[in-house]
Amino acid sequence: MAMSTTLSPPSYPDFLRSPSYTVEPQRHEQRIALGQGLRPRPSGQFVKESKSRGARLRLNAQEDNIDLPVYGSASSVEGSIEVTKPDGITSVEVKVDGRLRLHELAAGGMVTAKLCSETVILWIKDPSNATCPMAMDFRCSLPATFVHANNTYSLPPTYDVKLDGLPGFTAAIDYNVTATLVKPNPVPLVKGSLFGKSIGNIILSTPFVYHPRTRPAVPLPSPLRTNRLGFILEPDWKLYESQIASRQSNTADIKTKLYIPASRIFCMAQPIPFHLTLESSAYSLAAFLPYGPTANLIGKRATRIQLMRQATVDVRHAMISSTKTDIWRVDNIGEATFAHAGDGPTWVAFSGTIRIQNSVKVAAFKAGGLSVKDCILFTFSPADPAKSPFAPLRQVVPARLTTDVWTADGTGMGANLTNGSECSIPSTPEDAEYAQVEHGAYAM
Repeated sequence: MAMSTTLSPPSYPDFLRSPSYTVEPQRHEQRIALGQGLRPRPSGQFVKESKSRGARLRLNAQEDNIDLPVYGSASSVEGSIEVTKPDGITSVEVKVDGRLRLHELAAGGMVTAKLCSETVILWIKDPSNATCPMAMDFRCSLPATFVHANNTYSLPPTYDVKLDGLPGFTAAIDYNVTATLVKPNPVPLVKGSLFGKSIGNIILSTPFVYHPRTRPAVPLPSPLRTNRLGFILEPDWKLYESQIASRQSNTADIKTKLYIPASRIFCMAQPIPFHLTLESSAYSLAAFLPYGPTANLIGKRATRIQLMRQATVDVRHAMISSTKTDIWRVDNIGEATFAHAGDGPTWVAFSGTIRIQNSVKVAAFKAGGLSVKDCILFTFSPADPAKSPFAPLRQVVPARLTTDVWTADGTGMGANLTNGSECSIPSTPEDAEYAQVEHGAYAM
C-alpha cells in the first residue's frame, strides 16, 4: 500500500501575539513555495525638513527622486521624526489623514468626507522623560475602506477632476501626513497664537499619493481567426451586436458585430484589442465604404471606437421631476486604430487596438458622491447626417482598467509587493455584486 506524506506547519514558540513577518525563513521555518516576479521593496526615502532646520520628517520605502511619497492599498506610512533642536519641545505626534471634497457650482452645495484619520503620539514630556528624543520611529496603517452616509466604500485613489461652467463641479481626493512638534511660545497665548495654533510649533506636512494597484486575473486572449463567414467566436471573446439603419429603401441595413475580450478588464498600459465585422448586401457595404473605419478622410472619421471615462458628482442625492441631480463630464481617454482583416461577398472585417492615454493613472472607483466609470464606445457619426444614407449609431460596452499587466502568478502569492494588496476588483464592470473569480482582477 502506498504511503502518503503531508507537510505540517512549523511549531512556533508560545507567543501572546502572532509571530512577526520576516522576508527570509527563520531557523525553525521552511520555504515551501516562492512566487515568480517578486518586486523588491523600494529602499529610498522622502525627506521634508522644517524651515528652521530644527526637525525632519523622513518617510521610508520610497522610490528615489520622487516628487511626493506614494502608497498602495493596505500600506503603512512608515518613517521617523528627527530632531536637531530639541529645546522647548513638549510633545511630538504624527497624523495621517485623507479627505474627499465635492463642490457643485451654482449653489449646488458642498460635501466633505473623512477618508482616514490616525494620530500617533510619539513622545510627551514628563518628569521622567524631560528631553525630546533625537529620533522617533512611527508607523500608521492605511485602512482598506471608509464609511460615509452609512455606506462603506473602498479607500479611493488620489484624484481630482472638475467641470467648468454652470452647472459645474470640482472634486478632489487628497491625503497628507503631518508631524507636529509642540513648542509652547513664551509670548502670552493671545499674542503668541495664530488661528488657535501656537506659532512656536514645528509642523512638517506633505501630501502623499494613494495609488492602489490592480492587475487582471486573466491575460488578453489570442486574436480571433476568420473563415468564409467572418470571425470565429472563441470563449474568451464576447460578441456585441447592433445595427446601422439605412435611410434609403434600396439600401439594406448594416449589421455590426463588435468583439471584445470577455473579461472587459484591461491594463491601462496595454492597448485594448478588438475585432469588428460589418454585414450587409454588397451594395450597402459599397455605399458605406466612404464612412468606414479605414476610409482615407481628412478630419474626424465617421466610424470610431473609443475608451470613454465618466466622472460623476452627486452632492444632493436628490430627484427633481424623476430626474437625478448629479452632474458629470465625459472624456475620451483612448482612441482606436483599425486594419482591414478580411472580407467576403456580404461582410468586411477589421481588427484593431485602443491605445489609452498616458495621462490615465487610476482605475474606476466610487467614493461617496463621486464615481468614475469607463466604457468602450462604438459610434457611427457622419459629418453631415442629413446627407448620409445611414443613420447614426452609438453602442456602449462597460469596461474596467487596472494599473498593472497580467502575470502568471496573478494571485500575488509569495510576492513582496510594494504597495500592499486588496480584494479583487469586480469581473463584471457594471456591478461588483456579480463578480466572478475567473474573470476578475487581482490587486497588487
